[in-house]
Amino acid sequence: MASKNNSVKVPMKWRMKAWWEGYDIDDVRAALASGNDVEQELQKTVHVEKSNIPVGDNPEALVWDDKRLETAQMIWGEGYCGPGGPEYVASMSKLLGMSPKMSVAVIGAGLGGPSRVLAGEFGAWITGYEESEHLAAKGMELSKKAGLEGKAPIQHYNPNEGDPFERTFDRAYSKEALYTVEDKHTLLKNLFNKLKDGGLFLINDYTLSSNDSLSNKDVQKWLRQEHTLPFPVPNGTMEKLLTDCGYILRVNEDITDQYIDMIARSWVGVSDIIESLTKHPEDQSETINRLVKEAEFWMLRSKIMKEGHVKAWRFLAYKPAEVK
Repeated sequence: MASKNNSVKVPMKWRMKAWWEGYDIDDVRAALASGNDVEQELQKTVHVEKSNIPVGDNPEALVWDDKRLETAQMIWGEGYCGPGGPEYVASMSKLLGMSPKMSVAVIGAGLGGPSRVLAGEFGAWITGYEESEHLAAKGMELSKKAGLEGKAPIQHYNPNEGDPFERTFDRAYSKEALYTVEDKHTLLKNLFNKLKDGGLFLINDYTLSSNDSLSNKDVQKWLRQEHTLPFPVPNGTMEKLLTDCGYILRVNEDITDQYIDMIARSWVGVSDIIESLTKHPEDQSETINRLVKEAEFWMLRSKIMKEGHVKAWRFLAYKPAEVK
């Protein structure tokens, strides 16, 4: 039956759902072609072994629980969940030309490491927005610990609902956060509206080489391991989304090699960490297992970047002043 529906175009949302929840893409086409409720039609195709898994849950996903946060910070440093520590953030953020009088929105604040660097290095007033409630709460704890709860607060937000930005900003920075957002246009437009005239928006994100990358098995595995359903798009699509919102791009560059290098350098000392844990008087097997699992996750991401399926991309977007 599925072969008769090859002409049916599968929207990106349903492509991602297929790979996230393990549906066959032909079954998705058939469900769309039926004209019935797609979710109900797909449920009819679920294998018996998946029947006990709640709809929307993914057993392969690496959730941000306390133990993962602990092991991630062993690798990347306090306040960080991925590549690009304090020196990298400070160096890259010079593109934003910040001053102590400026307010800055940080999208995808995570545990707040980058937000606190921007506050400390440039004196700017930061508001960090984080999609994960757990990460946001832990990030705020670290800001309070650093005495920066007023200068660099971290708060939870839902990027796919309404307008989460309650104030205007001079600058904005997004660190590997937009690829997890389904409705990118609305989020980018909301931020454009809250960015002051002449404002700058710096974006580092994961993009696809093309939509065909989604058919790669390693890419599918990476996406299934993400803590929330991701929606990566090609860099050309991101460029169009930004310019359609009114941004003018000043920087539009491939930084994949830099990210591959940062991942490799960060893992140089992991074996030493594991060795020290094996000598610990208390049983550290769970921590070691988590470190190995985290290593496998990042090595997979590095692999698909090396093979050209996924890119790390940087944009510096400018909001021009309105012509009066």
